[in-house]
Amino acid sequence: MSRRRTRVANRIGVWLYRRLDGRLSSGRKDVTVLLITVPGRRTGLPRSTCVRFLGTPCGPVVWGTGSGAAHDPDWFRNLRAAELADVQIRRDRLRVRPRELTGADRDAMWTDTILERAPEVARYARKAGRPIPVAVLEPLDGLGDRG
Repeated sequence: MSRRRTRVANRIGVWLYRRLDGRLSSGRKDVTVLLITVPGRRTGLPRSTCVRFLGTPCGPVVWGTGSGAAHDPDWFRNLRAAELADVQIRRDRLRVRPRELTGADRDAMWTDTILERAPEVARYARKAGRPIPVAVLEPLDGLGDRG
């Protein structure tokens, strides 16, 4: 898909998520999607996108496969640069502190949580041919396991 079409599809997805409180966000009952908004790393303007996540006791966990792209997706690069982010999980809204996992922490989360609970993600990692970045979205309000 071209970059322009991807942007248009993202805008439609974000609009639908907000309009329907995430009720039709993934098309599958076993896949949970959140809406994350962070400042753009270059512009500082709010950027929103829908991403798959898994709930953990530390907070939602997200990963940046970019559908198998050779580079980290823009939304993850923006997340990496952000101190705080706004997240919507269905009707719930929360403020989070993104924490990118590295080293053994990243590897354990990737293997023991992401691949264990969403094994189909491995094909995007193989296609990408790069380490997939992983982040925990630590809620500032103390709410933990969701999704």
